[in-house]
Amino acid sequence: MAKPTPFTATADVGHWIDGRAVAGASGRQQAVFNPSTGRVARQVALASTDEVNAAVASARAAAPAWGDTPPIRRARILNQFLQLLNQHRDTLAAMITAEHGKVFTDAQGEVTRGIDVVEFACGAPQLLKGAFTDQVSTAIDNWTFRQPLGVVAGITPFNFPCMVPMWMFPMALAAGNAFILKPSERDPSCSMFIAELLRQAGLPDGVFNVVQGDKVAVDALLNHPEVKAVSFVGSTPIAQYIYETGARNGKRVQALGGAKNHMIVMPDADIEQAVDALIGSAYGSAGERCMAISVAVLVGDIADQIVPKLAERAKALKVIDPMDLAAEMGPIVTQQAKERIEGYIGTGVEEGAQLVVDGRGLKVPGLEGGFFTGGTLFDHVKPTMRIYKEEIFGPVLVCVRVADFASAIQLVNDHEFGNGVSLFTSDGGVAREFARRVQVGMVGVNVPIPVPMAWHGFGGWKRSLFGDMHAYGEEGVRFYTKQKSVMQRWPDSIGKGAEFVMPTAK
Repeated sequence: MAKPTPFTATADVGHWIDGRAVAGASGRQQAVFNPSTGRVARQVALASTDEVNAAVASARAAAPAWGDTPPIRRARILNQFLQLLNQHRDTLAAMITAEHGKVFTDAQGEVTRGIDVVEFACGAPQLLKGAFTDQVSTAIDNWTFRQPLGVVAGITPFNFPCMVPMWMFPMALAAGNAFILKPSERDPSCSMFIAELLRQAGLPDGVFNVVQGDKVAVDALLNHPEVKAVSFVGSTPIAQYIYETGARNGKRVQALGGAKNHMIVMPDADIEQAVDALIGSAYGSAGERCMAISVAVLVGDIADQIVPKLAERAKALKVIDPMDLAAEMGPIVTQQAKERIEGYIGTGVEEGAQLVVDGRGLKVPGLEGGFFTGGTLFDHVKPTMRIYKEEIFGPVLVCVRVADFASAIQLVNDHEFGNGVSLFTSDGGVAREFARRVQVGMVGVNVPIPVPMAWHGFGGWKRSLFGDMHAYGEEGVRFYTKQKSVMQRWPDSIGKGAEFVMPTAK
């Protein structure tokens, strides 16, 4: 495969309201950087409350007709959108690499996983079917069906500017809602390109809107009475804020928060497979994944075999231009994020952890201004240390040594986060016990990053999820719809006289 075409546009990024791109009117902007060069690539508008209100008004006006559109016709538009996505997947991937910094091949994978959800949403007519019971009582029938909520919103993170929005809006649109996307202001270009593809696919104006922005835009969505539901992915403190504020305002909220994902390696595990899994899951996307493995829990004496191999591999990571197809890791998304990550490394050293590989100070030839840091590896990390307890969200893998399987399970279950976890073993009994006992929402057995497929749904436990329903899959259908129950009988079957008791089957 030839080297892909980079995304080099310099035009400012605005909003998408009522079926067209509009420039920001608030006068507020923020720089969008190319993390590989460290230079400003473009500016993004930051919406005012009035601009958010305009997007909500557009969505509110479009929602009734879209909700009344037969589900099969909505699915046909999504199918047209799916075809356009497949035609332009590399364009989207290049946008992701240019603004987020993940390597191009990883960005392609992100787009593909988003496409999976669009494919699933094309089958929404089957998922939206109701239930019917004939003769629940004499001459009475009862049925249920699901209806759209109206205007719903998604607030999405910088680390998956294409995939995470696609966890939300395809299901929302398929269910008959109008959708407002508030993407991360750090990498906003994907959202506008997606909006244009939806327009080309035939989506009516106003059904999909994009407002760029910061906390002003978020609060405007959370406080607007016409926004009936909010889906969010980001850090735990913000997820809790989103959940509490939205619920206080009577909204349905699904807020996915942070993570500290563990991978337990048992003494009987295939060592080479375990090392491969740890390297890829800890350092892929520079660790900027909510499903990244950031803790290796090494059971018994296997640590002495694994840590040297991890060190060798971490030192050899190909941290180069992320558009190079040989690249294994790219830059951090911003200079501030890089400084925070490297600050954690310093904290780990101060706390007494053994710094096996230090990724700080890395410079990539030709890209010396980029926000690069190398892979970092710690050993002999204790559960009391900040580098164990807190989400670093960077290419830092910490190794914790435990005596046995029971201690490993207890370690995982005691952590405040419960997003993802993995176990590497050759013992089926241990694997079964692990899957049943671990207090985590997404579990892998000899799979390091157990992200469920589109028809299963994504979500963690404990402080990794605020709300009752996971993202996409059938959970997504339930989140973006409300159930209505109808009981019906006809006049010629109704007896005479008032009834003063609770109706019962008779």
